[in-house]
Amino acid sequence: MIVLQLVLFCALFTLLVKLGVGNDARNGLYFYPKPVQERAFEIGLCERETVAKKRKRFMIPFLLVLLAALLLIIGLWNGMRSFWDAYLQALLFLEVMNWYDGIVIDKVWVVYSKFWVLPGCEDIPYVQTWGQVLKKRGILSLIWVVGAAAVAGLVVLVF
Repeated sequence: MIVLQLVLFCALFTLLVKLGVGNDARNGLYFYPKPVQERAFEIGLCERETVAKKRKRFMIPFLLVLLAALLLIIGLWNGMRSFWDAYLQALLFLEVMNWYDGIVIDKVWVVYSKFWVLPGCEDIPYVQTWGQVLKKRGILSLIWVVGAAAVAGLVVLVF
């Protein structure tokens, strides 16, 4: 059952990213490295203020939906009531999401899809190297150790 839940959680993650970006990768310019963003601003693909607004409009609902889904899965679907049980499940979900984002989204979807190529920015690396992915995901893995405690606390509080 937990594998199905992890698959559904990662599918929700992907769906939210796709909905947030729509049919235009410029809507997700905030996902790109700074040099790509700077070039996009220079050539007039987007404006800084617009990208900042889009980032806020995406990230806040994105994080709230994922948090709500996590609370419902752990607290309601799985019926976790103790902090430590909820913590271990939250940590599992957050770590799987973290590495899914780095490997499947960044190294598969972004690398193999022409969708993410921005016109006028083709000469600037926009895909993270494996070293960058491993470093970023390693740091986030440590952050999720604390984040999972916050999620577990909410599970115990709400359910």
